[in-house]
Amino acid sequence: MAISKDKKNQLVADLTELLEGSKMVTYAKYQGLTVAEMQDLRKNAREAGVKIKVVKNRLVRVAMGEIAVYKDTDTTGLTGQLLYAVSSEDEVAPAKVLANFAKTHEALEIVGGFSDTGANLSKDEVNSLAALPSKNELIAQVVAQLLSPVTDSISALSGGLSGIVSGLEAHAA
Repeated sequence: MAISKDKKNQLVADLTELLEGSKMVTYAKYQGLTVAEMQDLRKNAREAGVKIKVVKNRLVRVAMGEIAVYKDTDTTGLTGQLLYAVSSEDEVAPAKVLANFAKTHEALEIVGGFSDTGANLSKDEVNSLAALPSKNELIAQVVAQLLSPVTDSISALSGGLSGIVSGLEAHAA
């Protein structure tokens, strides 16, 4: 069934708004996934703050053409039936969601992505990003590294103080 021109214009406007606020877009082939599997993917994505869109590639190209960052982006990889994972909160969340889902569902195949700077990302680059720890995990690792000297100093001081107290108690007795 054909989509009316007004509906197409509305879809392009919604896509333009979504892409403008995105930190990363990952796209994948989904042919062969059942409706239940697609619902499961959407649920996983929603929990990670990622939106999944299934729209015609031509409409995505039109929306990208209206955004300054994506105007010169190569869109030749946008062929076939694709779904788009978009996040405005986390740079690697779309890649992580699709990569994790693809581990258990062979029908989902990551094809590529776009960064917030308009750079075209290959399948290998998207998979590399998916393998990175999340933003919160990286922050926790940095904080732990920064606090380790303080923790070590406190441990040394408390160990030394307990030794002194034990020595004083033994001497007093």
